[in-house]
Amino acid sequence: MEKLIITAAICGAEVTKEHNPAVPYTVEECVREAGLAYEAGASIIHLHVRTDDGTPTQDKNRFKAVMDAIHAKYPDVIVQPSTGGAVGMTNDERLQPTELNPEMATLDCGTLNFGGDEIFENTENTIKYFGERMIERGIKPELEVFDKSMIDMALRLNKKGFIKAPMHFDFVMGVNGGIAGTLRDFVFLRGSIPADATYTVAGVGRFEFPLAVAAIIDGGHVRVGFEDNTMLAKGVLAKSNGELVAKVVRIAKELGREIATPAEARKILGLKQK
Repeated sequence: MEKLIITAAICGAEVTKEHNPAVPYTVEECVREAGLAYEAGASIIHLHVRTDDGTPTQDKNRFKAVMDAIHAKYPDVIVQPSTGGAVGMTNDERLQPTELNPEMATLDCGTLNFGGDEIFENTENTIKYFGERMIERGIKPELEVFDKSMIDMALRLNKKGFIKAPMHFDFVMGVNGGIAGTLRDFVFLRGSIPADATYTVAGVGRFEFPLAVAAIIDGGHVRVGFEDNTMLAKGVLAKSNGELVAKVVRIAKELGREIATPAEARKILGLKQK
């Protein structure tokens, strides 16, 4: 079985310090949280950025400042910027971090009701546009799927040449408006991707660790972090993203799964070695 790639989604665009005081906003805070996650065993840092007051932004200069600062201390870690941004942003606004030519970036594969009047819009043309940009720049897309239909969209666009194989999926499960975080639903998504594809599971809230166990046993990969869940256990706030990563490492070791280094993660995902 392949070694386990752990991704740390250190801040997201929605979670705030009111949810957990350790949620990072500033460049220095992002470096701290990325470092704690990396030192605990994460090989990928999934990155959103904020202004210092916590406002989500897709400004490429802010991404560059954070990415450069992370790589200055942790040169081998894979930094995967989000092109999801926040609800209401334009396509070009969301795509700004791709101008920095990262190794990987996320590509959302469908539209989702986030609750209330918030709609996270990703039309077919948007997905094609993002896919073409990533092919042009040699960026490996992590295909964010919140439901089965989004896998189907990715498969259709792969056949049309907008997404290259082998594909790497991220099953984001338990989000309001998306697929639930049950084992039944995990098995459904897992059985819907091509044999040569890889996948990561991001369970939201209370689904984070049960789905991590399922992915570890199945041979998939795991995402944890404050973007998805701020709790180490019921009623216990995590002190850092590193604590969440360390919990996955402990579970993986109990189940006999070794942890991938960034270099090993690059090989598994087909990225260029640094």
